Amino acid sequence: MDDALLLNVCEGIGLRAAASSPICQELPVARTKPATALDRERRHRHRSAKSGVTTASGIQALCHPARTVTVCTLVLAWQAVDSAPVVVAANRDEATDRPAEPPAVYRTAPDAVAPRDAEAGGTWIGYNAAGLFVGITNRWVDREGGRSRGQLVADCLGLRSASNAVDHVRAATREDRYAGFNLVVADADRAALLEWDGTLAVTEFDPGVQVVVNVGANGSFFEPPARPEIGRQQADNAEALRADLAVDTDETAGEWRERAAAALGDHEYGVCVHGDGFGTRSASVIELGGEDGTAGSNADTVGRYWFADGPPCETDFERVESRV
Repeated sequence: MDDALLLNVCEGIGLRAAASSPICQELPVARTKPATALDRERRHRHRSAKSGVTTASGIQALCHPARTVTVCTLVLAWQAVDSAPVVVAANRDEATDRPAEPPAVYRTAPDAVAPRDAEAGGTWIGYNAAGLFVGITNRWVDREGGRSRGQLVADCLGLRSASNAVDHVRAATREDRYAGFNLVVADADRAALLEWDGTLAVTEFDPGVQVVVNVGANGSFFEPPARPEIGRQQADNAEALRADLAVDTDETAGEWRERAAAALGDHEYGVCVHGDGFGTRSASVIELGGEDGTAGSNADTVGRYWFADGPPCETDFERVESRV
């Protein structure tokens, strides 16, 4: 990453880098979104032994310097709450001048709802009428891509199951060149993480809350050689977020969904990023299934989507109107 851009991003999120170094060093951070009493109580419960984790490092801003179409933080509650096997909350961090279109019907057969990258035509997150969720994050590895990773997400949204999507990604990574990614696919029966750095690794998720970031997921993280300190901080933030979003006894899908949406905009977790020319551009909350057995008033509707078209710390989530 260009040193000047790195310095601007780091200072924008409370970090500073030496002009000759690609690694940001942590400095005290001003909190710009106060936590609620409930938020503070939850953090105290989960972090009593980890006082250093809560700094708002904003390390998700340091995504691959090439123009990308990915999210940088993805939280999945899979088979964790009643009636909703898949609930997702995710932030998209991106260059501020990269154009995008808000979620709408992205494709048909099966119908799929997703935002659209207006530059490359792909997408970074979405779901389809078959009940399949697909989302992708950047992976901090030194690997040049050819085909857009957003097109890979679009491909998967045309499939009928998570298993079909896993098979497709296996074939696609043999046939085309892609920059590094972490791709999540989930339906009512299967949830998997596909990590690509030149070699494809497939991890099956167990029921529960999963947090995927640029350096891995769920305690399995790597340190990017060019910025190991930032990688460690991102891993710590991800683990804190996962602990705080553990599903409480008798918690409904709606209650968890609201907590997850609030966490996306809470700078205590360092996942809502503000930099010069780069930052959190939008946030998505998706629920497949629902507390009444469907995800909406229409019995044929399989999902619900809420979208914040801006940083979630200052932008409200709006319901995406759809019959999918």
